Amino acid sequence: MRQALTLSLAALVLGGCASHKPEDYNGTWINQGAIDAAAKGVGLRQALASNGPNFEWNVDTANQRAIFSNGFEVVEGRLSAVDEQWNVAFGGDHSEQLGLDGDELVQAAGQDTPEQQFEKARAPAPAGAPVGSSFEKALYGAYLGGDWKIVEGPGKGGVVRFADNGGVDGLPNLTRYALCLAGDCASISGQYDSLWLERNQQGNPWIFTRDGDTLEIFQALNSAQPNEMPQLKPGARQWVLERD
Repeated sequence: MRQALTLSLAALVLGGCASHKPEDYNGTWINQGAIDAAAKGVGLRQALASNGPNFEWNVDTANQRAIFSNGFEVVEGRLSAVDEQWNVAFGGDHSEQLGLDGDELVQAAGQDTPEQQFEKARAPAPAGAPVGSSFEKALYGAYLGGDWKIVEGPGKGGVVRFADNGGVDGLPNLTRYALCLAGDCASISGQYDSLWLERNQQGNPWIFTRDGDTLEIFQALNSAQPNEMPQLKPGARQWVLERD
């Protein structure tokens, strides 16, 4: 009898909110609000910052583990049920609270962060991919998907396609790209959006602006002294692309 009661209480604690099973939390959750804001054709980092700071959660209740990505770091915490939510402890005094509201995972507001909502990734990254990959894939598809015509610059008249896996086709002598979401690349580009373009693992940062279906890409000039951290600003405009 005592053993049965103990098991029942343990199941209640692990269950968290009575209306949701622990497995309901499992999986990859992405910040769809940030993606939708960026997809309107505005400044990328401004849209992300207005809907951040976190972009993806990976929750594994069986192993009591939850991991988030904010675009430049991946942080793992220990998951435990507390009342009707899950607490994620990261060491020290830092913790986050997660709950479910319908089909959304809700990260409760913290001392310095707003409440955030996340949706289950429709096309999660393959097993073993870094946490944050599912958000990045969805963002790339929403922000740069489709056919872009080169109306100014090398390859004028051609069509550029940015794949959601970071491949690019149609920009002369370039095969890969990466959007700057946060971190060091954001620090050195300051107020400007930037991306990395490369071929055969050799490339450079570029500054870009996005206004609706027009994408302008500029050479990135470093205004810092040799002994200072780079500070990038727009140089000559290299391409103007328009999405069909």
